[in-house]
Formats: sequence, structure tokens, C-alpha cells
Amino acid sequence: MKLRQFLAVLATAAVAIAPGVAAAQTPPPSPPPKPAGCKSTEARQFDFWVGEWDVADAKGKIVGRNRIVATHDGCVLQESWTGNGGFTGTSLNAYDAERKEWHQTWVDNGGGVLKLDGTFGGGRMVLRGESLVEGKKVAQRITWAPLPDGRVRQLWESSEDGATWTVAFDGYYAKR
Repeated sequence: MKLRQFLAVLATAAVAIAPGVAAAQTPPPSPPPKPAGCKSTEARQFDFWVGEWDVADAKGKIVGRNRIVATHDGCVLQESWTGNGGFTGTSLNAYDAERKEWHQTWVDNGGGVLKLDGTFGGGRMVLRGESLVEGKKVAQRITWAPLPDGRVRQLWESSEDGATWTVAFDGYYAKR
């Protein structure tokens, strides 16, 4: 091989190898920053519900226990309900900043699923949705209100016509 051909091959090899050498010397990209969590005022509106609770009915009889914890950097409230009769359930609650409303999905050991959406206003959280009861759509409205003594009242109402509401559950949460 003549010197001129050798230099041409060497130059071609150098050009082909150079990107790999440059890439090897470039530091790896840094990991994406951790999310800041849900720190907006709106995303913190339901924090009054966080805690370990004994739950009594309107007459003061303890009907169950509820544990609500903030998870996923405070973006989600997870509820774990245990009723005295063996009824259990879990809900996930989160503020949807794009829709500017709260969302809850409830599931329980009876096969029940309830999806609710709503807002916080007037010092209380009100979520609404629909369920099927014997094939009929029934409107559901649940209101949580912090009380001056540190308890939380949960009032669950149902309506078949959207005008007349029946109390399905009236519970008072007291911290354990």
C-alpha cells in the first residue's frame, strides 16, 4: 500500500471513529428532576381528611374505622375503610389541575365501584357521581366538612330524580 492510500484509509477511519470517541467523553445525561408534588392550594383542600379515624353514625354509635394517608408526594389521598360488619373499601382521591376539580374512585369488597367528581367550596368538599341500583341510575352526592372540634362530618346522599335526596350515610370522624 502506498503512503497516499494508507493516509486516506487512516483519515477515513479517524472520521468514522471520532463520533464514538466524542460520545464516550460526553458525560451521561442527568436524571430528570423529581416532581415537586402537588403543593398548590387547590391540591391541599382535602388535607383536613388525612388521619386515623373512628367513625360514628349520627347517634354516636361507632360504625367503623377509616385511615386516610397522603401518598405520591402528596398528590393522592388513599382511604382505607373498615366497617364493623366486615365491609371494607378503598378510595383514591386527587385534584385534577387541568379540569380544576377533585376526583374519587371508590372500590369495595362487595364489588362496588363509585366514581365521583367535584369541588371544594364554602369550607367543604362536595363530590358527585352516579351509580346503578337495580339497573336504575341513582345520583350520589357526598359532602365532607371539617367541624370546629376537629372532627369531620361525611354526609352521603342519594337521589333517583335529582331533586329529592335521601341520606345514605351520616358519619362523624373523630381522630384516634
